[in-house]
Parts: sequence; C-alpha cells; structure tokens
Amino acid sequence: MSSFSSIINDILGTPDIIIALAAALFFLIVIPVIFSISSRSKRLEKRVFMKNLLHRIKWPLAISIAIVLIYTSSLKEVVGREQTTENILTLMLIAVMTWVLLSLVRIIKVVVHEKYPLDKEDNLYERKIRTQYQYIHALLSVIIVVIGIAVALFQFDKFRIIGAGLLASAGIVALLIAFTAQQTLSNLIAGFQIAFTQPFRIDDVVIVEGEWGKIEEITLTYVVVRIWDQRRLVLPISYFLTTPFQNWTRTTADILGTIMIYVDYMVPVEKVREEVKRIASTTHLWDGKVVGLQVTDSSERTVTLRALISARNASDAWDLRCYVRERLIDFLQKEYPSSLPRVRIEELEKDPGS
Repeated sequence: MSSFSSIINDILGTPDIIIALAAALFFLIVIPVIFSISSRSKRLEKRVFMKNLLHRIKWPLAISIAIVLIYTSSLKEVVGREQTTENILTLMLIAVMTWVLLSLVRIIKVVVHEKYPLDKEDNLYERKIRTQYQYIHALLSVIIVVIGIAVALFQFDKFRIIGAGLLASAGIVALLIAFTAQQTLSNLIAGFQIAFTQPFRIDDVVIVEGEWGKIEEITLTYVVVRIWDQRRLVLPISYFLTTPFQNWTRTTADILGTIMIYVDYMVPVEKVREEVKRIASTTHLWDGKVVGLQVTDSSERTVTLRALISARNASDAWDLRCYVRERLIDFLQKEYPSSLPRVRIEELEKDPGS
C-alpha cells in the first residue's frame, strides 16, 4: 500500500506527468464535445462523410491523443516498470487504432448507402454497388481485427517466438485448415465469386427452396432472404453456386405477370380482351408496356384464357395480377354470366317408334 502511495506521490510531484495527464483529460473532454456539436451543424446535413466522420471518430481520436501524451511523459520511469507500462500503453494505442480503422470502414459503408439508395424504381446499379461493398466491408473488418491482434501479440517476445514457429509450419497449418474447415473456405470463395460476378444482389427478388423473397443480407458465409410473409430464410452462400434458383431482377426489375381464367365455350374472347386492356389502364400498377389476352388451352368443358400484363417490379406484378383477376371475374359475372364454367346435362328425345 505504501508503495502505491509513493508512486502516486511521485506522479503528483512530476510536472511533465501532471501536464500530460491534464492535457489528456482536456482532449478527452473537448474533442468529443466539439465534434458532437459540429456533426449536428446544419452545414453538414448534406455532407454525409464529414458528418459521420465527426460523429464516429471523436472518441477514438480523443483517446489516442491522450495515450500518446501519457506515453511521451516520464510516467514509465516514475512507475518503475518501464517495459510493462510501455507495453500496456502500446496495446491501448493499437486497440484504439483498430477502432479508428473499423470506424472509417463503417463510415464508408454509410456513405455508399447514402449515395446509392434503394428507394427508387430502377435501382439495379445501386444494388450492384451495395452488394459488392457489403462483402468488401465484412472482409476488411475481419482483416483489420486480425492485423490488430497480430500487431498486439508481437509486442511480447514470447509470442514472437510462437509466431515464428507458426510461420515455419505454415504449409502444414494451411493443409490442416483446408481439411478441417473446407466448408467455411468454400463459403468464403463462393462469397468472392458472388460479390463480383453477382448472380444476385441486395434487394433482388428470388425464388429459393420454393419461397418468394428478397435478398436482405449477404455476409462472408451466409445469405439472408426475407420471405414475403416476413420470415427469414438463411442459406449458406455456397448454396447459390450449387443449386439452381430464380432471380426475377437479375438485369431489370420489369416483370410479366400472367392471369389464368377458366371459362365456358360461350365466352366472347374479343370482349374479354378489350376489358383486360381497359382494366390495366385504370391502375398505376401497370407500367404501360405489355397487355394482352390469348386462348392458351381448351378441354371438353372449359376454355383457358391467359392474360399477360407487365409491371415495374415483382411486388407491383403480384398486386396487378390480383387486381386484374378480381375485375375480370366481376366483369364476367355481370356482363356474361353464361361464360362462367358450367356442366351441361341434355335429355335426348325419345324415338316415337319405340
């Protein structure tokens, strides 16, 4: 206890340490306050990068300056364990620098999302950029953390020896990793392929495992598909390289919707065709490109009518199909009820001579 008290007395009696601690405390208070006020300035509302930089970098910057100030003082000599104190301060500085780099990567992601929004009709290019950067962001984060841990470990002589031994046996270690984690490695490689060849992108409409949904998240090892009823389907990323799936928005969000109607042979096809065109023109869901109706099949009892109609995206196409189907049924019920499917029973006339 007396030793601790003497260290405190020595620290309080050393001017440069007092100045360093005071300066460190000053920066720990002033930098976050100034940066917080600046980030809320109206002048920075449209400058997304600077606004996020000020918001996310304030604490890492303040702490790193404080550590550097303490590191340059004579605190190590006063405490007595110079090497230990130096190692602790170095580790703290490495941790803060790792924090800074992760914050910068995160800021770039926010800027990318701001510059390439998805809330527009033709967002194919935006989805492409977001998909690529999401994978790059995850990869960079892992690399920064791994490098930070490696640099921290190399501050100690014992870990340097272990590191040298690991490097000498790198070939064996690589083989062991490839053998024991081949599924993980295949997912990582699949992630690289998907990020840059892009068979699908963020917000693409896909059919996987018989489910209709949108690509919500792409990570290093798995993909999250948001199903139409808000369920989430989580699949390994390698799934999309080995299993066929439908992508409804691969090159464009435009899509054709079909409506099948089964009617009696008495149906006036031309009238129904005109009605389909009229119904399409009454709703904003139709993109104005394709609309038509054809007889595609017939059986002994019914005729199959197929209405083909285009929409801007898959969601509009679904609503449009439902809308046209409802209006067509209503039209046939009111105007041509005899066109609805029916079963005919006819009584044959009896032969008078029998």
